[in-house]
Amino acid sequence: MSISIRGLVAALTLAVAAPALAEITVTDLDGRNVTLDKVPERVALGFYYEDYLAVTGPEGADRIVALSRTPWAGWRPGQWKVYTARFPQLETLPDFGNADDNTFSVEALIAARPEVAILSSWQTSSIGEPGMKQIEDAGIKVVAIDYNAQTLERHLLSTRVLGAVMGQPERAEQLATLYETMTSDTLARIAKAGPSHRKIYVELAQKGPGEIGNSYGKGMWAGVIDLVGGVNIAKGQIENWGPLSPEYVLSERPDVILLAGSEWLDRPEAVLLGFGATDEQAQPKMAAYTTRPGWADLPAVQNKQVYGIYHGGNRTLSDFVYVRAIAKALYPEAFADVDPAAELAEYYRNWMPVVAEGLFIDRLK
Repeated sequence: MSISIRGLVAALTLAVAAPALAEITVTDLDGRNVTLDKVPERVALGFYYEDYLAVTGPEGADRIVALSRTPWAGWRPGQWKVYTARFPQLETLPDFGNADDNTFSVEALIAARPEVAILSSWQTSSIGEPGMKQIEDAGIKVVAIDYNAQTLERHLLSTRVLGAVMGQPERAEQLATLYETMTSDTLARIAKAGPSHRKIYVELAQKGPGEIGNSYGKGMWAGVIDLVGGVNIAKGQIENWGPLSPEYVLSERPDVILLAGSEWLDRPEAVLLGFGATDEQAQPKMAAYTTRPGWADLPAVQNKQVYGIYHGGNRTLSDFVYVRAIAKALYPEAFADVDPAAELAEYYRNWMPVVAEGLFIDRLK
């Protein structure tokens, strides 16, 4: 029997949020003990934008006074468009830069006068101890969270830390319980089904079929494949991410191909998935990949096991949906009653301030 997200939410007890003036102490995902005098009214948000809003509810948007804009507006422009339509104030917030391209500005963050900076662990690592000290010396608390680790423990802890800091411990606990329950259901189905032995090839479908995109040897989609017991053909071939040779992919004869698409701008050959995307747009872009030399003979293409999956959906509180989508490709009978796209829509209805209008999971017809 499939677990209904709505049924699980209805079964959980709703409670009143913690008093706004109570002192809050948390151990963040960097292992640092952080104490706040009260629930902050002014937040600098570095990453995990949707997860922050899932935990805080819509009112959390009014507390954001600065953000790292590029990972949201630049990497996920369709998503950004939906959220700025709902919260127009996001458009004019100060931008303190991006750790990935070395534009992160501690000075810009401090100038926004937040009470707390909620950053990812990879951002705190990037700015280093001098940057952290500079922020804290300005009287700003730093709280690190981490969904990038792709472990159940750190997903749950990040959610509970967010809930404690933002005065929403009960809401956070409901989300943590939901995530843990859905993950447990996924793993129980896999254990009952037994090993799949199906080989999977993942490619970042940003450049089109004429140029080989990155695959993942460790982390990101590789982390999901490891979790669900698939055989990732990139494992051992590349450390984290990078392209595989066309000859190697053909020699491995993958049973399942995942094309990771997103809302990229100025990428005419990309597989466009995410907010605002449509099946009519995605199908010809996915089909173009199967015209590569030798691909017509691959088991994945022969058996119609070519999928599109939203690159922005992984390493989030809703990524259990994408885990289940990949598990369904590996264990179709065990997940016959699971509809990942419907589960994602239900998650957004229950927890998010926007509707998931678009295409997030697809299969080549």
